[in-house]
Amino acid sequence: MAEVITMPRLSDTMEEGTVATWLKKVGDKVEEGDILAEIETDKATMEFESFYEGTLLHIGIAEGETANVDALLAIIGEEGEDISGLLSGDMPTKETNDVSEATEAKDEAPAATADASSSELPEGVEIITMPRLSDTMEEGTVATWLKNVGDSVEEGDILAEIETDKATMEFESFYTGTLLKIGIQEGETAKVDALLAIIGPAGTDVSGITASAKPTAQSPAAPKEEKKAPAPETPKAIPAKVEAPKATVQTSSGRIFASPLAKKLAEEKGINLATVQGSGENGRIVKRDIENYTPSAAASVSAYVPVGEESWEEVNNSQMRKTIAKRLGESKFTAPHYYLTVEFDMDTAIASRKAINSDPDVKISFNDMIVKACAMALRKHPRVNSTWADKTTQIAKHIHIGVAVAVEDGLVVPVLKFADQMTFSQIGASVKELAGKARNRKLTPDEMQGSTFTVSNLGMFGIKEFTSIINQPNSAILSVGAIIQKPVVKNGAIAIGNTMTVTLACDHRTVDGATGAAFLQTLRNYIENPVTMFV
Repeated sequence: MAEVITMPRLSDTMEEGTVATWLKKVGDKVEEGDILAEIETDKATMEFESFYEGTLLHIGIAEGETANVDALLAIIGEEGEDISGLLSGDMPTKETNDVSEATEAKDEAPAATADASSSELPEGVEIITMPRLSDTMEEGTVATWLKNVGDSVEEGDILAEIETDKATMEFESFYTGTLLKIGIQEGETAKVDALLAIIGPAGTDVSGITASAKPTAQSPAAPKEEKKAPAPETPKAIPAKVEAPKATVQTSSGRIFASPLAKKLAEEKGINLATVQGSGENGRIVKRDIENYTPSAAASVSAYVPVGEESWEEVNNSQMRKTIAKRLGESKFTAPHYYLTVEFDMDTAIASRKAINSDPDVKISFNDMIVKACAMALRKHPRVNSTWADKTTQIAKHIHIGVAVAVEDGLVVPVLKFADQMTFSQIGASVKELAGKARNRKLTPDEMQGSTFTVSNLGMFGIKEFTSIINQPNSAILSVGAIIQKPVVKNGAIAIGNTMTVTLACDHRTVDGATGAAFLQTLRNYIENPVTMFV
């Protein structure tokens, strides 16, 4: 009997899917496990596998077309079988039975769930959930699995690379055993606390274990209480098996295979995978191939676009981009911003930096001097080093300066802890190290948390003056412009001077105008007379 295949729900937020490529055509023989098509969801492009054997009798969604979940995708049956009834909407009786059976099963589900939740996990079995790897993380994407089901795992082994809203981080195992189950495939996104994996003794049956089961222990990165992971909905007519893209060589059909992380990096860098030579197993394109890719002259030529033609390119928003949009929107429309702009005389600062850098073992930047000056000014104006907490204003007695760093996907803010206690050289070394980690997406959660004030410097890009959105839960952020030469009045005469414009954005709930102005006066004294920072 013919089997109806519908557009599956391949992620918890998927409402529609696009058929990127059909790997079978009408009339082709299909074996169980054959890849029918590649389907693009809201989060990834995945291979869609057949659970049935037979002949592909009908394709309901052509390549490039988009359809809602549960729309008719294809029909598989015996060669020559009459499927006119299915195409007209008359589904087999079996489906009705399946639906009623499913309804009955759903009615009985509470009792079964209660039994399952009350039972303990098999001895030695550990449930691993999607960890919260940053303070703002709400969901994560598995970029790469470094272990396969059946592999032995030692405590400290890296299980997977997980993309958060701020970085792609290595996630290591806190347990020793065998990887028995993978709950979130490569390229898939799931909420924090969703079932990520199960580790335990080899051969243990974990088929009946879900995220609702209570683990005997949890990794420190994940909360103790398990929540059931959003599971893909299977179509009414069939259960569909979905796997993340497999890494194989390019085939004669023109399909290109690469690891999900390599695909993501190539998309971000605008690299055509067809021009990349894979160095992985069987010619697989892996992360290092994208990082080391050098385009040929032919590959560098942009496609010709006729004059007058309008076109758009849609780029999927990364977890980082979505979180930036959410957090900055919340900050801008929640905290009442106001801005104070001043211009500093930088002649003495330039001379002081030159004198300090005359020592061959020392190299400091103007940004290092600004961060140090901000930290010392905050010590004198603690109201600027505060957080609004609705019923109270929390004034931090410690000074942690966040330094905004531009990365390929957006912006991250690594934090210098106890910056007021650091020297110029220590600040410079720390900023350089953290900025390098940020650009390589290797910052740890601890290195991005806890700031009490933020500095954003676009002067290095030639920006004279700008304003920033406050980095919540801070009360203020300093925007630093470029040092420029211009005519200034000194001692009653016009001369060429060096100036720098800075703008302080303040949250009016915690920092009044006079408080912000006093902070900038102190900051001016430190910047225009750097020797005072050594007193």
